[in-house]
Amino acid sequence: MADHQEASVTLPTTPSSVATARRHVASVLAEWGLPEGTDDAEAVRLIVSELATNAVLHTRGQSPVFTVEVHLERDEELRIGVTDSHYRYPRRLPAAVQQDNGRGLVIVRWLAAERGGRLCVSPTEDGGKTVWIRLPWPVPVS
Repeated sequence: MADHQEASVTLPTTPSSVATARRHVASVLAEWGLPEGTDDAEAVRLIVSELATNAVLHTRGQSPVFTVEVHLERDEELRIGVTDSHYRYPRRLPAAVQQDNGRGLVIVRWLAAERGGRLCVSPTEDGGKTVWIRLPWPVPVS
């Protein structure tokens, strides 16, 4: 496999785009050797769903599109980033907050940590941000 592979898709910040982002990433990862239905593939699907949902819900109409990027470095590290043009960074809510939503980043951090990865946020040149997840690349299932 090549030292570096990447794919991306830019979508409107609408609820239906979350499923499109999830399908896109699943398809790319299957091409790269991570079959759908495995625990790792399902974890990545959930991570992409949460990050895309955040881009749709929390940009409050101030980011007309979001971009999902997928990078594979030397068959060692998978990076998935969701970029939007909204200036506000995601916030972790206190565990004591009792509400129906707002736990997405907690889930993402937990799924990443469980697989030896991490979540980070970086600014973009246009004042927005990219929320990245970095994971060790799993050995493809035979």
